Amino acid sequence: MLELAFDVRRGSFHLQVECRFASQWTVVFGPSGAGKSTLLRMIAGLELSESSQPQRARVLLDSRLLTDSARGIRLRPGHRKTTMVAQQSALFPHMSVAANVAYGLRFLDRASQSARVEEMLRLVDALRLIHRRPRELSGGEAQRIALARALAPGPRLLLLDEPFSALDGAASDALLIRLKDWAVEHGVQTVMATHDATDALATAAEVALLHEGRLVALGPAAEVLADERERLQSRLN
Repeated sequence: MLELAFDVRRGSFHLQVECRFASQWTVVFGPSGAGKSTLLRMIAGLELSESSQPQRARVLLDSRLLTDSARGIRLRPGHRKTTMVAQQSALFPHMSVAANVAYGLRFLDRASQSARVEEMLRLVDALRLIHRRPRELSGGEAQRIALARALAPGPRLLLLDEPFSALDGAASDALLIRLKDWAVEHGVQTVMATHDATDALATAAEVALLHEGRLVALGPAAEVLADERERLQSRLN
């Protein structure tokens, strides 16, 4: 369970969210500017610089305190076993795909690293790319590698910010289903931000609906996104 309490200002934008994500797979849904990326970055602890201190920020994962601005507590992402995948893959350009995925596996011996790298690349259907360099990858391929790199260390909390934006619909849907099954099987709490309702509906996700920095609904995708589902169905008819 992920418990959040934020009251944060970033310029003219005000994020006010207090909730619990009980499901292992939660989709944060909303239009551009709703605060999806800001919410994920706050959960990850990436927005808590000294020059931009939030008014209030508190994050607990399975009752373990990760962030409490009132008490000056902020675990680094590595200590909180959190990884995040953004829209931009941010791969290391001088490293091969294999080396990129193995970057966070220094705690494993070489043989175990190789096995984990192959396992993660197979999961994202990118094993064929193992010896390539980032400059040789398409946008969609780079996103697959970034996802494999995030999964490899075995995070407890996985944050995904529009992670499949460079993939076409069929490829995105297939990877999304595969990833959800893997996350649930391995007990990884996952929060994915998206503006595409099909991402939430396809995985029967718990949905947090954001609007202008406020949480306006939280519940099953079929209920929270009922209007979006009807709109999508009407376009197909």
